[in-house]
Amino acid sequence: QVQLVESGGGLVEAGGSLRLSCAASGSIYDIRNMAWYRQPSGKPRELVASISSGGTTSYADDVKGRFTISGDNAKKTTYLEMNSLKPEDTAAYYCYAALKIQFNSAYYVQYWGQGTQVTVSS
Repeated sequence: QVQLVESGGGLVEAGGSLRLSCAASGSIYDIRNMAWYRQPSGKPRELVASISSGGTTSYADDVKGRFTISGDNAKKTTYLEMNSLKPEDTAAYYCYAALKIQFNSAYYVQYWGQGTQVTVSS
């Protein structure tokens, strides 16, 4: 069974740092890309950062220069290093991955983690 497991959320003061991790497990033949989304309470889910299997990254404008996404294809893991955190970064953070789960298939299946809460106090 394929799943994404996140860790690293918590409570931090404004200006602090946190590092989120997301590990994919199960029968996985390839990873197209992985990403982090967040969903503040009462608001829609939004893309924070993404990384392709080749290492190309992209970021939402409001986290550029503060957050860094990285990946380890061998470990099927992605990380989100969050620095200079602001109260407005408070949200549930979700890991996303597009995974090839069948050897002879051209399709990638979308998976989501269970979410990890990040709370930034002012």
